[in-house]
Amino acid sequence: MADHIPFIFGDESIRLVNRIYSDSEIIRVPLYRGKELCKSLLPKMKLWLDPCIDGMDDLTIRRPRPGKSNNWFNFMSDLPNFERICSPEFHANPIKPELTNFVKTVLDKCFEYKPAWITVPQFPLVETSDRNRINRELAEATAKWKIDRHFSGHLILPLIFTHQNQVNGKTARNPKVRQAERCYHLAQADGFWVVDSSLNDDSGSFTLRNKRFPGMIDLHEELNALIPSRIRIAGPYWGLNLVLWSRGLIEYPAIGIGSGYQYLMAGGHTKKPNVRLALPPLRRLVDAHPQFSRWLDQAINRLDPLHPASKEFMDIKSKYMMLSEIDLAKQQVAIFYKKWFDSIADIPQGGRSMALFQDLAAAYALGKTLPDLTKSGTDRRPEAVAEALMLISL
Repeated sequence: MADHIPFIFGDESIRLVNRIYSDSEIIRVPLYRGKELCKSLLPKMKLWLDPCIDGMDDLTIRRPRPGKSNNWFNFMSDLPNFERICSPEFHANPIKPELTNFVKTVLDKCFEYKPAWITVPQFPLVETSDRNRINRELAEATAKWKIDRHFSGHLILPLIFTHQNQVNGKTARNPKVRQAERCYHLAQADGFWVVDSSLNDDSGSFTLRNKRFPGMIDLHEELNALIPSRIRIAGPYWGLNLVLWSRGLIEYPAIGIGSGYQYLMAGGHTKKPNVRLALPPLRRLVDAHPQFSRWLDQAINRLDPLHPASKEFMDIKSKYMMLSEIDLAKQQVAIFYKKWFDSIADIPQGGRSMALFQDLAAAYALGKTLPDLTKSGTDRRPEAVAEALMLISL
């Protein structure tokens, strides 16, 4: 079975997983979509069910709007004391019976699906310590539920960062790491999952190279030194998850399915996404628009016709109108990502980081020979994404 963990959000992602990622051992599904999605999973796949407490981060942007419902909000509103528990006043002075009842109810709903893993209810991390107490209380209530229910599966502690300032410097990381260790033991958790919801790692920016990626590497090393777990998960990201996995800092890279390579907290009102395609030789994504079609022509003209990348660019060009449809674009990205992952997974663990470095170095070298993409900033350079990931892959 493969190490990647697909993050499922809708029917289309289920279809792509069943077709392309059917060797996944674990599939992560949000509880509020469980009734619709779990019935479509392949029987051999183990279920990781997430109650999606992270959406309680800010209710003001998640309430249903006129003419626009919110399935997450509607589901959560039926839980006892839901809105009260979301308030900063409750965080400062939690009432244990109310919190315990809330945790018991939401975890019982998870338990109905007989999952292999369940996410420990936790609020996302903020720069202050304002949520430390409520998260410790949630962890304790989860441990009590685990004992009372005789839950034999694994509990996964989520560490959802919301701003780079929480991760970039050691002074800011230290209290977050200590709090994570404490909550891990209070919850009697079996593993932990780390994601920075503010991190878009396919931009190739200078900030990624100089601050954000090094900070994330240090964070994982510090967590691993304190928390004795063999279930360590990171992502979904575009490439940082693969770097962490190839370096042995995590066991499981969380992945998107043709889209969703930046984690979005539950319940947000989403807008229609851009159509994005994978450029396999460059290990990156690009927006599909008429200017990109012209860029393909320029790139093909720069390359020797016998160059492997020339054939791949020509293949995208020949199917461009078809791939401009969002469902087919997601399929193209998902197929590429699976091939990319498998090419590294085929290497024994000790050689994966070097294999990924060489893979990204080849993409970087190719990108240096190609014209700018129709973008602004650092991201306009074709090699930018591969370069940023290459620098941290060893």
